[in-house]
Amino acid sequence: MALKKFAFKLLKNDKHARRGRIETSRGNIETPAFMPVGTQATVKACRIEDIKKTGSEIILSNTYHLMIRPGVERIQKAGGLHEFMNCSLPILTDSGGFQVMSLSKLRKIDRRKGAIFNSHIDGKKFILSPEESMRIQLGLNSDIVMIMDECPKNSNDFDLINKSMELSLHWAERSKKAFGKNPHKALFGIVQGGLFNNLRIKSLKELINMDFDGYAVGGLAVGEKQSEMFTVLDEIKEALPVEKPHYLMGVGTPADILGAVKRGIDMFDCVLPTRSGRTGLAFTWEGRVNIRNSKYQDDNSPLDKNCINLDLNEYSKNYLNHLFNTNEILGSMLLTLHNINFYQELMLAIRTNIENGTFDDFHDKYIDKL
Repeated sequence: MALKKFAFKLLKNDKHARRGRIETSRGNIETPAFMPVGTQATVKACRIEDIKKTGSEIILSNTYHLMIRPGVERIQKAGGLHEFMNCSLPILTDSGGFQVMSLSKLRKIDRRKGAIFNSHIDGKKFILSPEESMRIQLGLNSDIVMIMDECPKNSNDFDLINKSMELSLHWAERSKKAFGKNPHKALFGIVQGGLFNNLRIKSLKELINMDFDGYAVGGLAVGEKQSEMFTVLDEIKEALPVEKPHYLMGVGTPADILGAVKRGIDMFDCVLPTRSGRTGLAFTWEGRVNIRNSKYQDDNSPLDKNCINLDLNEYSKNYLNHLFNTNEILGSMLLTLHNINFYQELMLAIRTNIENGTFDDFHDKYIDKL
């Protein structure tokens, strides 16, 4: 059977909020979409079968971490990342650019060579160039590949951010060339420029000239205020190509997602639902719940009475409180799955409200609640 080419279809607008569909050879992704993060070929504390039951249609994995452990060659021998982790869903891999920032004590940047790392595991030296990032991601058989970029820390230093943005554009050109022709995969460009509107617009325009399959907004959720993030999106939303998917990287809270959808974003990823689930914080339609709190010790009500998927409400707050306060692994598993499920129910509600032309009302009802 012939593989389906990557494509994006815009189905409905509700002002800037967009309802669309990404088509891949491994299945369709209804947008706006949230991608659970499977950094090291696993969504922590969850089976892939359960991830599917939440309505998740795509997951994200990490190039840098898979390069270090277990290595792309081992994964290739297993048939690729999907076979390695028993995942039939489409997979997006980030390029490793974020780790250039987050692991800055272990690396240096060379315009020609790329990011020169010492492994955070054993100190072994790695060089992650744009060409190497493409080789690894194509070796993993990713469905959506991200260009190699530099993700700078939040800064008001214009010269520093401008230099970083220009480096990311240089690496984008090299990434595009190294990616080659792969019609059944997608290559996304990444818009950088910090909080400076003129740099963001310059970055976006030059990336559009290179003609990528989608456009991501990077360099946010790195310490700026939510209002600053929304300002960046407001200033570039008119310039983002209508016919291509828009991806906000590493974001975020439910309120972040609502605000970004209002500003034209189609795709999201974040470790927040899984990380919070492992530490006892649940996201619900009534707001956040710290299940470790002693007030839940005699509360036999379900975690979220409005949860519509799975059998997650079979476990009471009382029981979940007990699991976390006795450090039982089941607590982390249940709350992680609950949070991913909540995020997918949120995305479904967002899509439904865009279709019905009621997204603004939905946004206003929940933006300060979630």
